This record gives sequence, structure tokens and C-alpha cells, in this order.
Amino acid sequence: MSVPVIAGFYPDPTVCRVGDDYYLACSSFEYSPGVPLLHSRDLRRWEQIGNILGPVTAAEPSQGVYAPTLRHHDGRFWMITTDVGRLRDGHLITHAERPEGPWSEPVFVAGTFGIDPDLAWDDDGNCYLTYASFQEGGGIVQVRVDPESGKALSEVYPVWRGTGLSNTEAPHLYQVDGHWYLVVAEGGTERGHAVTIARGPAPEGPFEPCPHNPILSHRSTGHPVQNTGHADLVQAADGSWWAVYLGVRPHGFTPGFHVNGRETFLAAITWEDGWPVFRDPVPPVEPVDHSFTDDLTGPQLHPRWVTPGGGLHCVRVRDQHWTATTTIDPSDGPSRLMLRLDDRHWYGLFADPGRIRAVARIGDLEQEIGSVDAAGGAVTLRISAVEPARAGAMSVTVGPDEIILAAGDAELARLDGRYLSTEVAGGFTGRVVGFGGTQPALFTYQTQS
Repeated sequence: MSVPVIAGFYPDPTVCRVGDDYYLACSSFEYSPGVPLLHSRDLRRWEQIGNILGPVTAAEPSQGVYAPTLRHHDGRFWMITTDVGRLRDGHLITHAERPEGPWSEPVFVAGTFGIDPDLAWDDDGNCYLTYASFQEGGGIVQVRVDPESGKALSEVYPVWRGTGLSNTEAPHLYQVDGHWYLVVAEGGTERGHAVTIARGPAPEGPFEPCPHNPILSHRSTGHPVQNTGHADLVQAADGSWWAVYLGVRPHGFTPGFHVNGRETFLAAITWEDGWPVFRDPVPPVEPVDHSFTDDLTGPQLHPRWVTPGGGLHCVRVRDQHWTATTTIDPSDGPSRLMLRLDDRHWYGLFADPGRIRAVARIGDLEQEIGSVDAAGGAVTLRISAVEPARAGAMSVTVGPDEIILAAGDAELARLDGRYLSTEVAGGFTGRVVGFGGTQPALFTYQTQS
């Protein structure tokens, strides 16, 4: 389980199956359009086919749209999530006949103040909204709803507080062999992250915890994937069970730095004594070449392109080592190629008529660190993430990578990759790379071995 099935900033995965097709959605936070939607036929090879939400409420870094749940019920796809910019309005629900849309105008469930909502239906057609409450007492709570109108059909009531770890959240509810199983995340989405589970006779419980909780955690181990949690289960057409969950791949010396955000991993599930057990998938997941070249002059960009509130069109970084290039003519107007973790942590190449500058922003500090004359004509801007040039030592903290900023043949800077990591900047997102200003004709991203 050391290779993600969806690499890069695709966290909080939720999955459902329709026939032989699997559909998966993820958190998007401040990026628009919101809630990326991916498709697979084998749970291993995924292609992004769209985004469920349009532009989201103007959001600060790591705000915006949080964890969704995607389900298929009674011939429709249903997605529920939380726009934290409208937290007081409650969770939002949208539905569609086809995964590509169109998706309905969202409705909000008033009085549901929290995050990580889930939808489940019982055999009588009752719909249960289960979520992590922000109200007094916290824990996992539930309310019956009409998902089409968003109207609450009961009072909100508590269902489970977890096993005693911090941050009980990310509930998903399933009916399996006469039991109702409630899967949650606990321990926070950092190094203490874990998946725990309980079961009961009805969607409301009462729930008894699994005797060998947590059923997944890599905390306090040397496993190359850490922060594992926020799992969602799905049953394949052949009856086998699988799970997707988030994890990170730290690199470099202590404390270990992850730069591409929380990624989606796959586990095989077996059932033992009525409880799910996470196992490595067989055969193991293999790395994917994420290279692409996009023509940006067409009528519509690929759905992988997003924007953090305007001014920068970007794609998620998918690899540890990679190169992004675009060719511009500075005489056409100001343009830039940027690697971003958030609006206070980024490295960029700024092209103006006559000059190209390399600039770094780390927190409150912004500094030009190199420049080259642009005498006229086209020039290729390049940002690369490469293996650090120096080896680690106990007295020196070596980062996960070095970032090279170059214009044409001129290398303008080599920068420590630690400063564009979650361990430095905080937050829930990962690196993105993209352009701003005058739009180039082509953009190329290349996976490097």
C-alpha cells in the first residue's frame, strides 16, 4: 500500500459502484471548480471526468469545500459535502442522472453544523445524514432528511463518539449482512490518523466498537505512507470488498515533509468475525506516468485545471520528481509560471517585457532570487522538482526535493522544497503548478523517474 491509486492532492476519497463502473470524488478546498470526479473500471486506473461543483464560495487557503460523500441510489448519483464558507447554512446536497452531469442546484440542510457528511438509505427508503458535529458535545451525529429538498425529517441526535481518540470525523454508514457498520476517522489527519469502526442493528445504532480498533493506522511505524485514514468501502460486482483512504508520502530528514498533499490509496478488505480487515491489494498498485501536454487555446480546458480564486490556472502535482514547462513571448504581456502550496508559500517565474525574474514567497517574506534579460522572442519557462543535491546528515535537515526555476538555458534558482510542504505551511492541500497572466498556447507536465 505504498503507491497511491490517485497521486497528488486528491484527499478524503469517497467511492461508489454502478454496474462495472466505479466513481470517486475528493475534497477540493479553495479550488474551483469543486469536488473532482474520477472514473475507473478496476479501482486501480482512474481518469478525472469532471468536477461536481462549479465555482465555490471565495475561500482562504484550506477553506472552501471539505470532504464529500458520493453515492448511487434509486437511479441517481448523490453527492453531499460542506462548503465551510457557508457552514451555518448546513451541508449541501446535489444529484445527477449521469456522473458527468448536469448536477442539480445544491440544497442545504439547515441545522447541520459540522463537516464530513454521509448519506445512507435503509430498506424502507429512509435517508440518513450522518456527520461530525461542531456543536456542543461533538462526536458523530445523525438526522433523517429528504435529500431532494434538503428538509430535515427529525431532530439531530448523537450516534457514536468514537474510541476516545481526538477528532472523531469522516463517518460512512453501510448495511452488510444484517448489521449497520459505521466507519470513522480518528486521531486527526496528521501522523496519528486512524480508521475505526463500530456496528449496530440499525442506522441509529446503538453502536458497539470493533474489539481490534483501529482497523487501519500507520502511526508510530516506519511505513513510507503515513497519516492513513478517512476510508470509504465499496463492494465489487464479484462480491469482493475494497477501500479507498487517504495517506501522505513524507520525504527527507525528520520530521519528514509531504509536499503533494493527502493522496488516495487502495486496500483490499476481507471480513473476519464480522469485521473488515485492511490488506495490501494483490497485485500491488503500480506507479503511473502522469505526463501530459495540454493545448490551452481550445474551447475548454481539461477538468484537471482549477483555480484558487482566480488569477492562476493550475493542475495538481502528481509526482515527487517532475518538470513543468510552457513557452511564452514576454512582449505579449506579463505572464508567470508558478509552483504553489498556498498564497503565502510559492515559487514562481515572472516574465515581463525585457526581463524574467525568479521569486520566492515563504510566509511573510517575498524575495527576488534571480533574473535574466529577455531580449525578445519566445522563451521556455521551466520549474522542476529534483532529488536534493546533498546527502542527509544528522546536523543538517535535508528537504524532500530541490526546486529548479529556469528560463531558456538560464537556471535562475535552486530552492529547498521543504518550504512548500504541509509540515511548514500547514493546511490540507498539496502543491499545484500553473500559469497566470497572458495565457500560453501549450502547457507540459512530465513525470520524472
